[in-house]
Amino acid sequence: MRELLRPLSVGAVLLLTALTASATLEPVPPPLEPSAKHPDISRNVTKLIEDLHYSRPELDNSLSSAVLDRYLDSLDGNRMYFLASDVAGFGRYRYQMDDFAKTGEVEPAFEIFNMFRERTHARVAYALELLKTEPDFTVDEEFLFDRSDLSWPASEEEMREVWRKKVKSDALSLMLTGKTWPETVELLTDRYERLYKRITQLTPDDVFETFMNSVAHTLDPHSSYLSPRQSEEYRIQMSLSYDGIGASLQPEDDYVKVVNVIPGGPAQIDGQLKPEDRITAVGEGQTGELVDVIGWRLDDVVQMIRGPGGTTVRLQVLPAGAAPGSPQKIIALVRDKVKLEEQAAKSSIEEVTLDDGTPYKVGVIEVPSFYQDFAARSRGEEDYTSTSRDVARLIGELEAQGIDGLVMDLRQNGGGHLSEATELSGLFIDRGPIVQLRETRGNVQVLDDPDPQQVYDGPLVVLVDRYSASASEIFAAAIQDYGRGIVVGQQTFGKGTVQNLFSLDRVMRGDDNGQLTLTIGKYYRVTGESTQHRGVIPDVTLPSPVDPETVGESTRDAALPWDRIDPTRFSPRGPLDAAIEALQTRQSQVQASDPDMSYLLNDIAAIDKLRAQKTVSLNLAEREAEREREEQAQLERENVRRAAAGLEPVASVEDLETGATDTRDAILLDQATRMVAEMVALKNPGRQQLLTETEKRAAAAGAAN
Repeated sequence: MRELLRPLSVGAVLLLTALTASATLEPVPPPLEPSAKHPDISRNVTKLIEDLHYSRPELDNSLSSAVLDRYLDSLDGNRMYFLASDVAGFGRYRYQMDDFAKTGEVEPAFEIFNMFRERTHARVAYALELLKTEPDFTVDEEFLFDRSDLSWPASEEEMREVWRKKVKSDALSLMLTGKTWPETVELLTDRYERLYKRITQLTPDDVFETFMNSVAHTLDPHSSYLSPRQSEEYRIQMSLSYDGIGASLQPEDDYVKVVNVIPGGPAQIDGQLKPEDRITAVGEGQTGELVDVIGWRLDDVVQMIRGPGGTTVRLQVLPAGAAPGSPQKIIALVRDKVKLEEQAAKSSIEEVTLDDGTPYKVGVIEVPSFYQDFAARSRGEEDYTSTSRDVARLIGELEAQGIDGLVMDLRQNGGGHLSEATELSGLFIDRGPIVQLRETRGNVQVLDDPDPQQVYDGPLVVLVDRYSASASEIFAAAIQDYGRGIVVGQQTFGKGTVQNLFSLDRVMRGDDNGQLTLTIGKYYRVTGESTQHRGVIPDVTLPSPVDPETVGESTRDAALPWDRIDPTRFSPRGPLDAAIEALQTRQSQVQASDPDMSYLLNDIAAIDKLRAQKTVSLNLAEREAEREREEQAQLERENVRRAAAGLEPVASVEDLETGATDTRDAILLDQATRMVAEMVALKNPGRQQLLTETEKRAAAAGAAN
């Protein structure tokens, strides 16, 4: 039997003994070991991967190295626990991880985890020791909070310095909220002890799941193994049979991060919670104490957020990209089930007046997801709810009110039913193929417009952002390829892969083996180009606060690449190059002169500046001054915008009726509706001509002469 734990050095033993003696932590539990079923599951998972994954991989030495790196990152991605010497010792497995997965010899993964648990004990014990003395917050020094690109610390002394600054940063973040030092000590003691407890509560299934996902995620981000407990959690979420906030969460370092907001849920309806936000505290009701959840197990945070329908839960949220200690927001949400009717597409009419005073009525249809009441359809009900049916009805209602053009708003639409993507596309296209699907063994299936009837034939803009993914990208690509409308906004997510779910209980003919989600295909446009990795490039780009360097398929190092296959036959309506060029020119002018766009660009620049920040000052006075400067700058940007719009100024950030996110979203929608009006003007020059400001001044000067 392989020796699982290497003996620690005398110095390390003395250090651990000293730290343990000075802290209140429980001793490190006995080492975890794999269960009897794990080897068999490992063998079956790797066989399914090699046989059925789209890339037809062979688990060999090249992948083995990536598996080890990914496993270490999953345990200690921010380089806060392992020493460089620990990682060097694990290097003896670098070209064996593939063999371990194939043979089911998963003991080395447990060896690495058990070392991680020991190191966590040492780090937390030292952090608790540091809390016995209040730091000097007048010293000018900085904490590098993002260490993911660094090497692991070379010595215990270097590691201690990292943790000294981390504890000081954590304390300063709490004191910026008005906490006293004793209150800060109490909160951080609880946080650090809970962080260690979370690690000690991990089970052999949790460790095995982490290892198996290190194998699966080496192939692509969407293939994953779920342990029996996580499989049940997945089933609960898919059944929508619980009351919560309607958001998918995952752990990231010590935080619980929002992965996506589910259409039709309380969070989506409220609109304040966004992907990449981090939940730092949870409170029950309108007045219940906000409980710090940094360092908690994901399960425990989820259980706090869930509760009886109709009750309120409050979330304290650190916005996406913000550094630790940045201002946080409190979001109160009323728990409820995800409601199909709340996912439904919604319509409105925007009045747009172009520069010559000519008014236009532009319809807007917001599509939060590609949904379908599958249960009602299975029962044979003819009037079941679906995206395409709802949109067809809304188009009819809008046309009855005399709209001049239409915006399809697919921002933050993460996808849904493939059949709905093809049917929705068919509402705007006479007939023809919509998307191609290539499977693992190379077979290509062409999915056609299921209904040759075209519901809407007028001017069309599709508004997208970086969170528009999967089915949204299929729709936007079809509209673009057929020349049926103009896509505006931001480059989309780039999720062009297809997954299938395999129950390992069926494969292995047993119980409690978990399940495997495996990528088995890719989507391709009718032109033969994939939406994978690259997404859909808009015809007219709009500025966005979403960072494409941190959000999207291309940001994931194991994402399948962009490629192309043979195009399929289709009949595009005709090029829209002239209209696109005119709108691009107009948009450049707007960005240079429009007060709302100036506000948006300045706001995005401020967000980008914060996002680029990798260190924070540990000087309390400096941090307070930084926060004051940021809030003052935000207030000035808002009041400049309000003055240009003829609105009263506000005295403080807290006085704003809507958040900055709502304002940014409204500005982008306003730009999209204006583009529709300009498309109408281009198509009907007798009604209104698109004139640049220079042309107008020249015309006015000529009239005066």
